[in-house]
Amino acid sequence: MSSYIVTEKSLMGPPEPLLHDPFPEIRREHDAGAAFVLESKGEWWHAGFHLTTAIVGPTVLTLPYAFRGLGWVLGFICLTVMGLVTFYSYYLMSLVLDHCEKSGRRHIRFRELAADVLAQQRNYLVILSTKAWDRRKKSSSVFSQLGFELETSRWPLMLQCSGWMFYFVILIQTAVNTGISIGAVLLAGECLQIMYSELSPHGPLKLYHFIAMVTVVMIFLSQFPSFHSLRHINLASLFLSLGYTFLVVGACIRAGTSKNAPPKDYSLEASHLSQLFSAFTSISIIAAIFGNGILPEIQATLAPPATGKMLKGLMLCYSVILVTFYSASVSGYWAFGNKANSNILKSLMPDEGPSLAPTWVLGLAIVFILLQLFAIGLVYSQVAYEIMEKKSADANKAVFSPRNLIPRIILRTLYMTLCGFFAAMLPFFGDINGVVGAIGFIPLDFVLPMLLYNMTFKPKKSSITFWINTSIMVVFSCAGLLGSFSSIRKLVLDANKFKLFSSDIVD
Repeated sequence: MSSYIVTEKSLMGPPEPLLHDPFPEIRREHDAGAAFVLESKGEWWHAGFHLTTAIVGPTVLTLPYAFRGLGWVLGFICLTVMGLVTFYSYYLMSLVLDHCEKSGRRHIRFRELAADVLAQQRNYLVILSTKAWDRRKKSSSVFSQLGFELETSRWPLMLQCSGWMFYFVILIQTAVNTGISIGAVLLAGECLQIMYSELSPHGPLKLYHFIAMVTVVMIFLSQFPSFHSLRHINLASLFLSLGYTFLVVGACIRAGTSKNAPPKDYSLEASHLSQLFSAFTSISIIAAIFGNGILPEIQATLAPPATGKMLKGLMLCYSVILVTFYSASVSGYWAFGNKANSNILKSLMPDEGPSLAPTWVLGLAIVFILLQLFAIGLVYSQVAYEIMEKKSADANKAVFSPRNLIPRIILRTLYMTLCGFFAAMLPFFGDINGVVGAIGFIPLDFVLPMLLYNMTFKPKKSSITFWINTSIMVVFSCAGLLGSFSSIRKLVLDANKFKLFSSDIVD
């Protein structure tokens, strides 16, 4: 697929191809990653299933803990604002993708979208500067010619920026997705460990044994060839998220009204500095919960034309978010206050004293969470699979031909094995959750969509759209920096609890 340059003529018709394409890697010819992993066959409701699996996961059970650092009022405000901003952000990104598709440049990867928009901005500057040269060459003024030279000196910088953006997105997106895949394996192993400890309290099996079991299952499931082939799994994931949320909400209500309920204390930390750090850590956690970082890849699964379909998928996803996020955060924080654990299930199953909810309710919720974690691990592995298959597979051969099947089995098995190894070695992902939100999801989901929209549609600087987008970028960039600092601070404070290949997960 060709890249294009914006000219006056292209505003009235199809864009003209670039004479010097700075990103030949985004072309689709012989691209097995596009043909196999990101095949475009889905409907809008399939995109809704994928989005829901990517956003609505067991991290919803962390929301009462996030409220613990914010209190009732700020908790509601942050949850609502984060929901509105992310919906707006994802909608803007879908508009940019739709615009590129209408221009003949359909993008199926986040990295190529970001690089292309910056390249188009460079081309737009070239057009403007060329027109300026046409005007200035009529003048014999040395200063006019010097001005043109100063303008054109920015072109290599724009080209370099677009190239760096390509690799920046690859780095951030791959790190975030791999981290989530590791976290999914770790939490699934913990679910098995919880069920095992109830059946055999003094059994010999440790956490890393269960992580190994989960890894084996994930290796088998990873052989689904494409993102689109996960649509039925992700539909089941949607119902699982509703199921365990309702079970946990009911359990929290029962726990909050029982005679064994802990005293309800909603006060914040005594120190103002500690309150500030806790608040920014909570904001980072909420950002991580709302983030996904793979919207272009999800939109890539839609059958063309994709224009307008993603909004319907977003509406489906956010209707599930509305039901699950608010009910889990309110019930969990109401029942346990500032004693809420980073996983509310642990608050319902205290180490000392009886369980605060019926065993069958908690057991069923854990089974639902376990099953959904497999789906989450599969969804967030797709970017890695696409990168691997782009280089290792042959698009001219059948998807299940020996030429493509053998490398797929080897590479995906190796990838999931590495995820399982790191999950067993580093069982302290509770503290890392806030760091992931600040460093990974905030630039991908709160900054880049606004930047790409402003660069693509060029709203007037006096328009409300421009100032809303710019304000979101500035505010969330600052929040990301402060959230990174506070989350890393908590990692350092909890460092003495960390132990490689431990059988306990650090909250």
